[in-house]
Amino acid sequence: MCEVKTKAENHSLSCRSAMTSSTRLYTSNRFRLVTPGPVSWTASSCLTDKMASLSVSSRLNKAVRQQYMSLPQGQKCQVTYIWIDGTGEGLRNKTRTLDMEPRSIDDIPEWNFDGSSTSQAEGSNSDMYLVPVHMFRDPFTLDPNKLVLCEVLKYNRLPAETNHRNSCKDVMEKIKEHSLWFGMEQEYTLLGIDGCPFSWPTNGFPAPQGPYYCGVGADHAYGRDVVECHYKACLYAGVKIYGTNAEVMPSQWEFQVGPCEGIEMGDHLWVARFLLHRVCEDFGIVATLDPKPIKGNWNGAGCHTNISTKQMREEGGLQHIEKAIERLSKKHKEHIRMYDPRGGEDNVRRLTGLHETSSIDDFSAGVANRGASIRIPREVGKDGRGYFEDRRPAANCDPYAVTKAIAQTCLLDPEEVSLKN
Repeated sequence: MCEVKTKAENHSLSCRSAMTSSTRLYTSNRFRLVTPGPVSWTASSCLTDKMASLSVSSRLNKAVRQQYMSLPQGQKCQVTYIWIDGTGEGLRNKTRTLDMEPRSIDDIPEWNFDGSSTSQAEGSNSDMYLVPVHMFRDPFTLDPNKLVLCEVLKYNRLPAETNHRNSCKDVMEKIKEHSLWFGMEQEYTLLGIDGCPFSWPTNGFPAPQGPYYCGVGADHAYGRDVVECHYKACLYAGVKIYGTNAEVMPSQWEFQVGPCEGIEMGDHLWVARFLLHRVCEDFGIVATLDPKPIKGNWNGAGCHTNISTKQMREEGGLQHIEKAIERLSKKHKEHIRMYDPRGGEDNVRRLTGLHETSSIDDFSAGVANRGASIRIPREVGKDGRGYFEDRRPAANCDPYAVTKAIAQTCLLDPEEVSLKN
């Protein structure tokens, strides 16, 4: 919860609640707040508040940092291990030195960490294994240094509870003949470290939604520097980033990853998320994947998932798309449980039937319909082949859980499918 206090009165206004005691005036898409009481909101106090919403670390002298970052490191290589923690949403990382640059994932050794500090183990038996699975270039410390995504195994070498990659990989192996492609659209919202949306007015709300989607200009696009730096970091790292755009709510953005085949969808999206958080760290702000960060008449954040098999991409593919949608319609509730890390509880706040979403209680499908559970793009309906979009996954979903569920439902024998976390 974000609290904003006035100078004259020691009361607070919540960024997430309706401001019933105030009148909102909009001029040229800019906002100013008028209240019955003596609220003081001057340009200088606003600037001070905005600076306070940035982290202290981001204000350290970067020129001094660069002096050290440019030092030679000989033949040594820094490898940063990345893994998903016990929340199923958070990412952790730590770095070690290798004697030389690894040429493949096989050259990177397993490592371990304290699972009792990441909600993944008890203190009396806390060592967890980090098993490298996918290597990327490091855009922060540059070549020859690497980032490596890891699976987490418990002391008995069984997958940790939030390691959905292990079972996802098994399913993808079973259906690899279908050449299953995914593309995921990751929406996120930029916040100050005070928890309020980045660049929103200190004591109120910006102008209503409308001019922000794919917008340009300082009064429409909040935080573009973060977006463009993240894009470049993904390209450098080797993440299959497809594009990016400003979203409907101010300070909300989206990037797309794909097309990726099978298990690599989850690998690339998780590393893209890691890069986003690291870029935001440098700028002193926060990226949240909360599916509904601001209550009221503001869009939520999803992770729309595009799906295509080899048959769907060929002549007459539309019939295979329709068959997959029919299968999904029979597993709606099961998929909702897999589409956020809390078994559907997060999506309850987002999938209301409003703000370009379907109702969480009902399954629907349609051509070019962004209010449906499943959207068939207009050009796909016209061409009779291509892909379809599942609009139900929440922004904070685990892509391994989502892609596994879709692959099971659409491509495996229904009798052998059991959707569970």
